[in-house]
Amino acid sequence: MTDDLRLRPVGEDDLPEFYAHQLDAEANRMAAFGPADPADPRVFAARWVRILTDPDILARTVTVDDAVVGYVLAFPVGDRTEVSYWIDPTRWGRGHATRALGALLGEVTRRPLHARAAVDNAGSLTVLRRCGFVVRGTDRAFAPARGHEVDEYVLELPA
Repeated sequence: MTDDLRLRPVGEDDLPEFYAHQLDAEANRMAAFGPADPADPRVFAARWVRILTDPDILARTVTVDDAVVGYVLAFPVGDRTEVSYWIDPTRWGRGHATRALGALLGEVTRRPLHARAAVDNAGSLTVLRRCGFVVRGTDRAFAPARGHEVDEYVLELPA
């Protein structure tokens, strides 16, 4: 790769880019567990206020050649830490998600880490596996972006 991928703290100026990225219908279907209405700016704003004001959440903007291409997160869920990411769908297939998650894993030293992905989200499962995550189980949950329950893998990055 010849591009310059970097992580930096999320700034308020990044949020319009994140909002634009989340409007992609196919990305929402694949992610499955996003908002029921990704175009609702109030839901988007409330989510990011929670993320940016919670000291237990590590949020990073992903840039490539100084352009915002997405974000990566590490956040508490009960006594576990989970990771998540969103990359601009126009940038899919270039390794940005794998490299961004790998960089986040360098910042987050706690292990094990966990992640979840819809069982039919092959792209995300590939990213997680390339970063060392292994499937530890399955779950079924309501996916707002799809309007029904879906099966998901529960993955772990071991200690």
